[in-house]
Formats: sequence, structure tokens, C-alpha cells
Amino acid sequence: MQKIRNIAVIAHVDHGKTTLVDGLLEQSGTFGSHEQHDERAMDSNDLEKERGITILSKNTAIRYKDYKINIIDTPGHADFGGEVERVLKMVDGVLVLVDAYEGVMPQTKFVVKKMLALGKKPIVVINKIDKPSAEPDRVVDEMFDLFAAMGATDEQQDFPIIYAAARDGIAKMDMDEEGGNFQCIFETIINEVPEPEGDAANPLQAQVFTLDYDNYVGKIGISRIFNGTVRKGDNVMLAKSDGEMMKGKISKLIGFHGLNRMEIDEAEAGDIVAFAGMETVDVGDTIADPENPVALDPMHIEEPTLTVVFAVNDSPLAGQEGKHVTSNKLKDRLEFEMRTNVAMRLETIGEGKFKVSGRGELQITVLAENMRREGYEFSISRPEVIVKEINGVKCEPFEHLVIDVPEDLSGTVIERLGKRKAEMKSMLPMGQGFQRIEFEIPARALIGFRGQFLTDTKGEGVMNHSFLEFRPFTGSVESRSYGALISMTDGETLAFSLFGIQDRGVLFIGVQTKVYEGMVIGEHSRSNDLVVNPIKGKAQSNVRSSGADEAIKLVPPRDMSLERALEWIEDDELLEVTPQNIRIRKKYLTENERKRHSRKTK
Repeated sequence: MQKIRNIAVIAHVDHGKTTLVDGLLEQSGTFGSHEQHDERAMDSNDLEKERGITILSKNTAIRYKDYKINIIDTPGHADFGGEVERVLKMVDGVLVLVDAYEGVMPQTKFVVKKMLALGKKPIVVINKIDKPSAEPDRVVDEMFDLFAAMGATDEQQDFPIIYAAARDGIAKMDMDEEGGNFQCIFETIINEVPEPEGDAANPLQAQVFTLDYDNYVGKIGISRIFNGTVRKGDNVMLAKSDGEMMKGKISKLIGFHGLNRMEIDEAEAGDIVAFAGMETVDVGDTIADPENPVALDPMHIEEPTLTVVFAVNDSPLAGQEGKHVTSNKLKDRLEFEMRTNVAMRLETIGEGKFKVSGRGELQITVLAENMRREGYEFSISRPEVIVKEINGVKCEPFEHLVIDVPEDLSGTVIERLGKRKAEMKSMLPMGQGFQRIEFEIPARALIGFRGQFLTDTKGEGVMNHSFLEFRPFTGSVESRSYGALISMTDGETLAFSLFGIQDRGVLFIGVQTKVYEGMVIGEHSRSNDLVVNPIKGKAQSNVRSSGADEAIKLVPPRDMSLERALEWIEDDELLEVTPQNIRIRKKYLTENERKRHSRKTK
């Protein structure tokens, strides 16, 4: 029987989980001296590397002395909370990371609540103690208060504390010690995390918690073995979450070591492995002994809270930049995503239109950004929240919002959020002239708020939110307060016309950009939409005018990223996404159509 410890690393976004896992891989000697590896080695996908966030939970295994430690690195962003919940069921102990300045954040609360409910033993790591503004003692007190408020047991309250600067490979049990390495983390894991329960002699029971896909072997289920032994080539019984039993065979068994996956012949209770051979496998399914199949409790997967409509691009510039533009290609790609992403749902709602539901805007924009890079061209509608009926009452999702703002700007932000039906819960000074304010707010009200928030706080504010619960519907919420500048013709923009238009608002495009009738080229400085001509050139004549030699100075256009544009658009607008451009357009391109439609809706 090998000595195994299973742990998950959980924390708020950007508190240093992946960097800590890097250090654990490095200092355990898992990377050979000849191996080259990148910083944040676990973030393998291009988007994760660019944004510096973990999007998918990933697992690795390290050897320390004669122990095998399975580590699962989880995402910290609220939109991927469903991943964290599933992972926690698979491990016996948890490393909770907290930033030594930021302290307890909404996602920290979310993951700690899940962890305590499952009765896991925590090890608290106070990370980034090398920050000049770090206050580790205050953060330790915050963690004690959080555990008490969440109803932790006495054993859970008695957590070990490690102080770390993961980026520099430093960790110590006492703040006054000099230096220190990760050995104290390894020792704490071995001493504090219980051994996996279960027995290799019992009938097989393993549960799938994450899916992967390989073009050669098909669907791969990453699972924890709770009982028994599994061998390559075994016939097994797949117990689905709805009670259905299906026969299957394990064609490939895969083990983890460092960043590598290797084929293994057998694995036993307590280990985390991946297997292939069953196309119908899903998250939460149990792999059981065919002679004596006993299913484990199915997993609760968090419900989606937002929907958008992906549709075929039908703008005047459609099909010029993308490689995959048809509805069949779009449908195949979305269905492929649903195979491994259990937190999203897909339904076809019309010719070339697909309703995609997810946990939040980030999850949906990450999917759209990946598709765009793969050469897809499509349009996306404005996100809408999912409204449910609970006991005959119409309910909508609410979020727990935490903002850090400079003290002198907090009044403006509180006023803005008040108009969006937010309820303030607490207000604390954070030192260095900042305040932390907590709100409970309808998820609808947060759509489109981030851009306004950054403007109001001069770019210094930080906002984080996580799903709270469904509550009774609160009525209408204030949305975007400015109109759009809309192009009236097709063509290429000219500096002369843009120079005249820029006094009317903020432009999203520059010179020599292709535009078409109905395309939104900027934000109007007033609340109404304004139709403008961005392709008008200067009239050439032989009569000299007094303004002839005025220099044309253009203000740089506002850069609209996919997230920013998706937050900005209103119900009558669409986002046109191609591999090269992101354009905003009206659903109805001509002014007559828009007028006719607005009369109908009235």
C-alpha cells in the first residue's frame, strides 16, 4: 500500500495558488535538474498564461520522501466555483491561501464555506508576506473570525498557519524566522492531512470529478479511487447519476507525476488517476465493480446564472475574416465544449441560434475568446440572468459584491450601486487610504457596471463578486446611461469626419477602419443614440477658407476588449466576433427598421 496524501489548493483569484504549486513541484525535486519549465507551469492554456488566472482545475502529483502527494490546483474566480466544489470532494485536506494584505475576499468565503461543509481539514497559508503593505497578523485574525462565522468545528478551528512568499520559495511556521523553504509545508501536509480512507481489498469504487478530451482515445475521466484496485483492461460498471448502469472497459489508465501523464498498469484506493474507454462518462459518475456495483453519492453541480445567444454572423462584413462561419460548425464547436465543461448548458433556439448558459460573464467570454482564436466567426447577444420560479415566486440570482475603493471616491460608488438596487452590508477601512465595502446586489445590476466603476474610481478600484443565492425579483434596474454613435453608411473611416464626431462622445474605432450602416462606432455623450457619417471626406474646392490649415488631432479610441464590449451592449445591440475584430452593431441595421421595431415594442 503506497503512502498517499490528497490535497486541494483553494483561494481567491490572484492570491498565488499556481505559484505555490510551482514551488511545491520545484522543491520536492519533481522537476529534474535538466528540465526546463515556465513560471506558473500549471496554467497550460494560452488564455490562462495571458490573464494570469487559472480557468480549469488541474492535478499533479509529487514525491516527498516515500509519500505520494496528489495536488489539485483550482480556479479562484467565482465563475468557475463549480470546479472547486467538485474537487473538494476528492481530497482529504485543503491548503487555503490568503493574501497577506487583501485578506479574506468573497471567493475565499465561498471556498471556505464549501470546505467546512464537507468537513475537510484546512491548513492556512498566509501568502505574499514580502509585500510592503502586508499585515499577516490582521489576516490571521480575519481567518479565525471567518471560520467561526461559518460554523467550523473545534478541530477545523485549530488550523496550522504557514507564512509564505511563494514566488521566492520561502515558507516558515513563525514570522520571526529568517528565510525558510517549503519543507515545513510538506511536513505539515504529511502530519495534518489524514490518510485516504478506503481499502484496496474492497470492491472497486471510483468517482469522476473532471473531464478531459483526447482526439485519439476520446473522453477521459479524471477520478479518485475510494475503494478497490483498478487495472488497465478491466471490465467495469459505470453507474450514472440518474441510476442507470452501463458496462464499460478501461482501455487506458493514466497516472500523474509533475507535469507529465504516463500510462500505468494499476492503481489502488486513495489515488487520483485518469482513464479512457467510456464515451458516456460524465462528472459525478461512479466506476464500480461489475460483480457488486455500488454507486457513490452523485455530485451537485452549480446551476448556471447567465445566458447569452451565440448566432451565425449576418453583418455586411460576415465571412471575410473567419474560417468557420456556418451554423453547423458553430453548433459542433459548442457541443464539443459541453463534453468537458459541465457547468455550461446548450440549447438550440432557432435557425443558427444557440442559447449558452454559464456561471458568469468571464466563463462565457473565455469560451468566445477561445473560439475566436480557433478561427470561428459569430455574434453574441447581451447577457441575461436566468429567472426561476421557486414556490410560485419569481426569483433571480443575487451576488455578494466586495469593492476596495479610495476613501474620497467611495460616495460616488455607493450612490451608483444604490441606483442598481444594491444593499450595503459593511464598510471597513483598509489602510493606505482605501475602504472595503460589501454589498448584496442582483446579478443583473452588475452587467455593465465594471466599466463605469473603473471610470468612477479613476482605475484604482477593485471589485470582486461571487454567487449568493436566488431571491425574489427586484424590479427594473438602471442600465447604461449613455447612447451609441451609429454609422449611417458603409465604407472606410476618414480622419476628417472622425475629428468632427469625437466632440460628440468617445470613439471605439480609429482611421481607415471598415464600417457599415448600423455599426456602433462610439459612445454618445448623451443618453440618446446618434446617427453619424464617419466616412465623409473634406470637400475639395479652389476657394480658400479660414479653417483650411487647422491640424486634425484625433483622441486615441477606447480599446474595447471582448469582456468590456459584452458588458457595454444593450438589448438592441449585438457583438460581432471574428478572429481579427470585435465590432458592436445594432440588431436592426437601418434607421427605419429600428424606428419600426421601437414602435412595435411600445
